[in-house]
Amino acid sequence: MDETQFKNLAQDAPFELSPVTPNMLDGEKVIQFRCHRDVGCWNACCANIDITLTPYDILRLKNRLELSSGDFLKQYTVPYEMDQDGMPGVKFRPVDGGTACQFMRPEGCGVYADRPTACRYYPIALLSMRNQEEFTDRAVYAMVPEKHCLGHNEPRSLSIDEYRKEQGVDIYDELGRGWRQLVLKRKSAGPGIGKPPAVSNQLFFMASYDIDRFRAFVSSEAFNRTYDIPMDVMAALLADDVTLLEFGYNFLKHTLFGEKFLVEQPGAYEARMERLKAKAEKLRDEYQANRDQLEEDKYGEPGRPGDLSCGSKDCV
Repeated sequence: MDETQFKNLAQDAPFELSPVTPNMLDGEKVIQFRCHRDVGCWNACCANIDITLTPYDILRLKNRLELSSGDFLKQYTVPYEMDQDGMPGVKFRPVDGGTACQFMRPEGCGVYADRPTACRYYPIALLSMRNQEEFTDRAVYAMVPEKHCLGHNEPRSLSIDEYRKEQGVDIYDELGRGWRQLVLKRKSAGPGIGKPPAVSNQLFFMASYDIDRFRAFVSSEAFNRTYDIPMDVMAALLADDVTLLEFGYNFLKHTLFGEKFLVEQPGAYEARMERLKAKAEKLRDEYQANRDQLEEDKYGEPGRPGDLSCGSKDCV
């Protein structure tokens, strides 16, 4: 793949890149970098953040802080749109009136053991890409050389793979892979499928980021009337966040892209069609009632303003 092709593909990366033109790197690439408390730029990267969070990032942080996913999202994040169709993303919310991370401390990161994927990778950007002829995505990397960072001047060399192992990104990559595939699918689908309905973005947000609300959705009577979920599978979904997160990725593939994953209950399709029919009839009746009311208001009964057949001097 040449550099022009890479630049085009990089536009579909789930993580935003710096303005610096990226060069595609593999895991064997040797870099020079070290970050530590005595480096002159200590905490500079945390003082001006623009960090996209993955679903697993949110899961780790909300559990560390002992918050529900909904409360974590309200307190520590801001939503944004990842594409022109409103695909929802989530970023860290900085401190009130500033740009610093809420978890920045003089001694370093206050949630270091559960820091997000982007923080672990820095100063490397993870790019998840797929050629048109490929069926699976692949990870490549790019350096993000920001001028304030003095870690690049530290006398230590190691490969990107060695740096990844040191930063503990393997579990983050594994449990973020399904989400990155969804992002790539939506970004690469193009205008052929049309603008997605609002409900699809709502489902994407809930299943990706608001995992506690998604758990309530999966355990609801309506969901279980529609889908046949074995009892042991449902028990695992209700008990384990990671299992539910991966289920959510497959649920979104099923609902957004028609990739068969869930088995519907017998008669669920027919019941759904009946509900849609009843809803359509209700909307039609409401429309007709409103139309009749407008006609009555316009022409009225004899003696009422607007009645053209009145003949009285009081008529308007």
